[in-house]
Amino acid sequence: MAKKKKEKEMKKNKVREEFEDLARTGDLELRNKLITDHLYIAEILAKKYVNRGIEYDDLYQVACMGLVFAIDRYDVSKGYEFSSFATPTIVGEIKRYFRDKGWVIRVPRRIQELSKKVNLARSSLAQELQRQPTVDDIADRLGVSVEEVLETMEASKVYTPQSLDMTFDNSGDDREINLGDMIGVEDEAYEDVDFNDVVDRLTESLNDLEKKIFYYRYYDKRTQISIAEELNVSQMTISRLEKKIISKFRTTLNVTVDEK
Repeated sequence: MAKKKKEKEMKKNKVREEFEDLARTGDLELRNKLITDHLYIAEILAKKYVNRGIEYDDLYQVACMGLVFAIDRYDVSKGYEFSSFATPTIVGEIKRYFRDKGWVIRVPRRIQELSKKVNLARSSLAQELQRQPTVDDIADRLGVSVEEVLETMEASKVYTPQSLDMTFDNSGDDREINLGDMIGVEDEAYEDVDFNDVVDRLTESLNDLEKKIFYYRYYDKRTQISIAEELNVSQMTISRLEKKIISKFRTTLNVTVDEK
């Protein structure tokens, strides 16, 4: 047990030293060695997402790209292990790939096919150049115009809708704002506008006493007994007037209601 623990610690120290050397020298051979040594992480994570509609080979390729990104972004001086940093980076790439598999808005097949090539070219160029490729780099690699690459990148934004909960930094204010705040939301009372207009027109046919009974009964939700006591009349009177109010409404709306 102690021997295995010691071997594990030695391995961690070796990996840490290799990343320190890579940060200092930028040695491509060392970078490739680190990628090869940690391919098992990509393999394990890719297998977690099989049987979800995407072939394992595609998932493994995406996971490997995520591993490359993790290698390039890892800062050994932060103190945490590489595997702890690489895992969420790789998983994020896999989830993004799942998300990008579907188009929310149908675009020409030409754009869909070119979009796949642009994404692959972007990933491979990032590995080769050790930086994010420019639009010109991608256009040169694919043998297409810069305008076509830009058109494809713009079209790719319709892969998935943006969440209304997406937050943005609000400069000048401590509170973050979300997309829903920026575009507005439907007023909860919007649907009541037409209804209230109809009610206003209907109540024009009522006298003052009938209006009072109508609002007491259907807005304040009061009982006939309660209304009768306040108006100092019998419940029978309130019942009779309520039926008269309903009859006036039916006549105004020209609605025939079968008597039950």
